[in-house]
Amino acid sequence: MEANFEFRKQVMDFHIGPDVIKYCYQCSRCADNCPVTAVTADFYTTVGYNPRSNILAALLGYKGLLLGGDDLTIWGCTVCDTCDEVCPQNIELTEIFTFLKNQSIALGKGPDFIYSQAQAIYDNAKAIPSQPAIERRREQLGLPAVATPDVSEVQTLLKNIGSEKKLK
Repeated sequence: MEANFEFRKQVMDFHIGPDVIKYCYQCSRCADNCPVTAVTADFYTTVGYNPRSNILAALLGYKGLLLGGDDLTIWGCTVCDTCDEVCPQNIELTEIFTFLKNQSIALGKGPDFIYSQAQAIYDNAKAIPSQPAIERRREQLGLPAVATPDVSEVQTLLKNIGSEKKLK
């Protein structure tokens, strides 16, 4: 495992607040309170998803470990911000995890489910296309129909920010 100091610098520079990230003392409050860690530890032979391990690897510049390993390593974060709230050093972990996810996509190494979800948004202007069963249930409950999004408008927006190019 080789340290990539340019990657380490990018992680440090991406952090929003002051350079307190340098002072993560690995207290494990982020992992102890992470809902994803709680549900993945039992399903994996290793620890499962662990935000503390990810921050340590980022601080050490282990780009290959973070971006070349199991999809769960960085994509397990649901950006619930629980780790940010409990960190005694006020490290914005979810911002760093967003940076890592963006790096993964830039390298074309995002998990297949991310690309298929992005394609669904591009094709339907929403993450989950309308389902006849849901529409019937809404009608039975007296709820208004869900407004149909303007697909061409969403596609134009995605093209303008370059997202279309990142779809596989």
